[in-house]
Amino acid sequence: MTGALIQRIRRLFYDRSGPLTAELKLSDGGPAVGRWPGHMLPDATTDLVCGFCATGCSLTAHIRGDNAVTLSPNTQHPVNLGMACPKGWEALSALDAGNRATQPLIRRQGRLEPVEWDEAAEEMLTRMRAVQAEHGPDSCAFLSTGQIPLEEMAFLGLLARGPLGIRHGDGNTRQCMATAVAAYKQSFGFDAPPYTYADFEVSDCIILVGSNLSIAHPIMWERIKLNRNNPDIVVIDPRFTETAQGATHHLQIQPKSDLTLLYGVARQIIEIGGVDTEFVRNHTRDFEAFSEFVRPFDLAHTSAVTGLTAREIQTLAAQICNAKAASLWWTMGVNQSHEGVLVAQAIINIALMTGNIGRPGTGANSITGQCNAMGSRLFSNTTCLAGGHPFADPSARALVSQTTGLPEHLLPESAGWAYDQIIRGVLDGQIKALWVIATNSAHSWIQKSGLSEALEALDLLVVQDMYADTQTAELADIVLPAAAWGEKEGVFINSERRLGVIRAVRRAPGAALTDFRIFKLIAEQSGNADLFSRWTDPESAFRMLAETTRGNVCDISGITSYEQISETGGIQWPYRGEQDNGAERRLFSDGCFPTADGRARFVFGSPRAPKAQKSRSWPLTLTTGRGTAVQWHTQTRTSRSAVLKKLYPESVYIEINALDAAIRGINDGSEVAVQSPDATVRATAHVVSTLRPGTVFMPMHYDETNMLTFAEFDPSSRQPSYKYAVVEVRPVGTTLS
Repeated sequence: MTGALIQRIRRLFYDRSGPLTAELKLSDGGPAVGRWPGHMLPDATTDLVCGFCATGCSLTAHIRGDNAVTLSPNTQHPVNLGMACPKGWEALSALDAGNRATQPLIRRQGRLEPVEWDEAAEEMLTRMRAVQAEHGPDSCAFLSTGQIPLEEMAFLGLLARGPLGIRHGDGNTRQCMATAVAAYKQSFGFDAPPYTYADFEVSDCIILVGSNLSIAHPIMWERIKLNRNNPDIVVIDPRFTETAQGATHHLQIQPKSDLTLLYGVARQIIEIGGVDTEFVRNHTRDFEAFSEFVRPFDLAHTSAVTGLTAREIQTLAAQICNAKAASLWWTMGVNQSHEGVLVAQAIINIALMTGNIGRPGTGANSITGQCNAMGSRLFSNTTCLAGGHPFADPSARALVSQTTGLPEHLLPESAGWAYDQIIRGVLDGQIKALWVIATNSAHSWIQKSGLSEALEALDLLVVQDMYADTQTAELADIVLPAAAWGEKEGVFINSERRLGVIRAVRRAPGAALTDFRIFKLIAEQSGNADLFSRWTDPESAFRMLAETTRGNVCDISGITSYEQISETGGIQWPYRGEQDNGAERRLFSDGCFPTADGRARFVFGSPRAPKAQKSRSWPLTLTTGRGTAVQWHTQTRTSRSAVLKKLYPESVYIEINALDAAIRGINDGSEVAVQSPDATVRATAHVVSTLRPGTVFMPMHYDETNMLTFAEFDPSSRQPSYKYAVVEVRPVGTTLS
């Protein structure tokens, strides 16, 4: 795509000013072709990163007139190599939905009524100030997302937690990646996934822990299928998932026994002499203590807890030790756990003790959920200062202040409440005003019984979203209509730390604005225009934010423009301006880690049982996860695609083992009541052989599922444990005793 055409699209979709005409050039430096009306714009293409998962696939938008009319996978991009999952192919359909939010709305006499932008912003600010004046600085909070560009995340975090005086803010990335963040920080010294997707193709032993990769991240699974080393592919999961069906080995452990398994495997590695003693001696700390700690996790104990045989445990240890390059990967099956940080660290410990770090095909590798969760982790100003710095670092505060234009005294001084604490504040009445941006908490929050009523009872609920009919937006006092992916510019950071650019290939409907423009308007309406005078457009903001990383582990100060990112197929951090050493860049190849002494830590702790325990009344363990590759989170977007809706069941279902079904008189396809200690929902029964007896599964995408989940949180990461609850299932009409 030519530079001139990019500038034209920026004017059309960001500035939104002037007539829809521009002087075009067919190629950079080529002759002008005159002034073309927008609807006669010659056909063109541009590439943009997908806005669903954190794989970071590049899609080519085919533009006719002023709008993209279709998408295809970018054949030249180093992430997806010309592949796309169904969500990527159908990404434009979410923009076409007839129920987009197109006008600011204010609730009056119980009804949401359309207003102008200035009135909506003024109403929001006036009511929020009134709440703060009456109830104090802890009475307001915001909940953001991993689905908007890092420029918008940073703008929100600096504005809200700075001059607006909102003390507490967090994002829904807490629900997917907080565990990996905490584990990496404690073990490596920084939130640093070390890998590149090329590692999938060169490992000769691939361990997937709690990851249904072929469904959750289909393109990553395709990368594994490109591996010509005939690798061992080991899936550790309570379900015989689609990924397990394509693996060479499936270890069907008891739910939430993975920590014991990993400690047992570590002991076996020590016993068979699989420790890379030179690497451990030169690059790690506390291995001796860890070695002593895992001694009680012998084969008998590990087998009894996990339900695996001694041979299965021994085989896994041998596979790791015998591999030239073993890589260990995890995602939500680990992260969404009451002890997920320890599980992630147990994975890291195995990589460290066997020297499987920093080399091609190795690593302890967390797979990110949302398209820009990594951007949120580094730039949202919720858990760290913009640029990935600690809040209390004086030099970092000075750098962020100097580059962004915000005075140091207005920068956040510490993390506020985490997501669960904010929700608890809403339920307890401590939080009186809540601003929700691009997330649907009324659907997605764990054990959400009573949450809708609590949100409705707030003094002020502001929802900023592309749709006005989400479960959360329908409760709002004020709705701010936002442009979506494909209607704005910005940068995402994917699972392998690769930056990618999104482009405006459609015009947002009605009066909807980009989140960046909304934050700019609120800054102006609140009297803080001067503080954010440098925030003129997303790319200018990106250049400032790149400077905030200077000297940090995630340094991207060498990136100066969106074009630089696009032309190179995306750039993995760190990138300080040195000559690019290729499309794939790993961390820790020198064995040096960003800790005080340059050594990685062995971190460990005793397993503990979940708070919710099976009993005579609650004999079944409920686990949750992705249903199909065509569904996404709360289905807010994927449900708008007629194509995608045909590819998954419209109504909620539950998978139940054939033995458990027979005991209860449940037939395949029959309607059942699923009851937890807090709620009862109806679902369609799918009788399967892919689950252990005593375990049932429900997809996370349906509204009913989180009526049943149990609100327990990892003590280090405060991430919810979505994967474990206790229930009973009976045919409808049968009394549950």
